[in-house]
Amino acid sequence: MATVEMTFTPLPVHVRTARLVATAVARRSGVGEALLDEVRLAVGEACSRAVEAHQAQCPEEPVRVELTGANGRFEVVVTDAAAAGQDDGTGPSGQPAGWPAPGDVAANGTSPLDHPGPPQGLGLAVIAGLADDVQFARTPAGLSIKMSWPSDGTG
Repeated sequence: MATVEMTFTPLPVHVRTARLVATAVARRSGVGEALLDEVRLAVGEACSRAVEAHQAQCPEEPVRVELTGANGRFEVVVTDAAAAGQDDGTGPSGQPAGWPAPGDVAANGTSPLDHPGPPQGLGLAVIAGLADDVQFARTPAGLSIKMSWPSDGTG
């Protein structure tokens, strides 16, 4: 199956459309019915995060989504164009941030319970929990989230 590419204006209303397109392409790529909700939720979370980043940093730039089904995998890449280094919930490597490591808790005397509300990287952690494989990568302009799930390739 060829890659489906879409861009959309960074408005929350378009996240629903991105979820629907991702679900349709996943189904067409052979992703099992049991995984479609995970695809829908992960893509929605990644797109929502990108929309929020764009609205804060570059509201005129579109959010980019690529969907590919090949070689037994369905892959989605959501790329934002928001400036790197913004408070997007990732550390310097692009990995989710916000939860101190056990050693950090002892070293600084704090606990995750000392900070009310969700950690900054909660959305990225949700994505990591939903996708079969996920990679976060800094681009020159922002963050790229690559997620994939197994498919039977019958698309």
